[in-house]
Amino acid sequence: MSEQLGVGEWREGAGRGDLVLLDGFHALKHALRFGADVRAVIADDPDAVRALAEQLAPDVAAEVGRLVRPAELRALLTRVHPTGVAALAVRPDREQGRARLERLPRSAPVVVLDNPRNLGNVGAVVRLAAGFGATGVVTRGDLDPWHPNVVRAGAGLHYATTVDRVEIDTLPAGPLYALDPEGEDIRALTLPDDALLAFGSERHGISPELRDRADHLVSLPMRPQVSSYNLATSVAMALFHWGGPHPG
Repeated sequence: MSEQLGVGEWREGAGRGDLVLLDGFHALKHALRFGADVRAVIADDPDAVRALAEQLAPDVAAEVGRLVRPAELRALLTRVHPTGVAALAVRPDREQGRARLERLPRSAPVVVLDNPRNLGNVGAVVRLAAGFGATGVVTRGDLDPWHPNVVRAGAGLHYATTVDRVEIDTLPAGPLYALDPEGEDIRALTLPDDALLAFGSERHGISPELRDRADHLVSLPMRPQVSSYNLATSVAMALFHWGGPHPG
């Protein structure tokens, strides 16, 4: 496809609330692998992107080749990813995602992030959740888990799990295990597949209202005088303890 994508056409799409910016080749690759409806792909050098797809993701190379159009990225983006490609994809239907979160029995936990503040950390958690096969990631608070910086940090893997924002009274069903320094050592517990695994911010921890709502308080092993783990590190430890995907 050789036609130039117009600046106005891209900006009109980027301003729509139902479209998500995929920044870089890896975000595009993952979105396509997990069924995203990709509406536009732009690159300074489409042939270089096609070659990259053949090298790194031959399973989606044909689709990348069909979608990518030439465009001057610096005229359309505030920053250009080193891979020289960006895309717009339809955001998954929220009601369908909510139904997946609520469906019981679940085969994997839901990660709950209680008032997270760092966009990159939330994206890293989405990436972890996708890798471990978690049912989803939900956030409480004013941070948008579909913010472009979160999607960038998650490498497009929002499409491999369910990501949403909830209130305390709309948490998915299931026993709530809240990570707290005063909780029981996680090594002594078996985390069920239908668990909600809740994590607070590094600075403030779990909020009082979520702590009160918890069925279990759980702690991670940590050396004395070390104040905290990074949020994504804590999620990784808990999901690894749960068990993660198994071969076959």
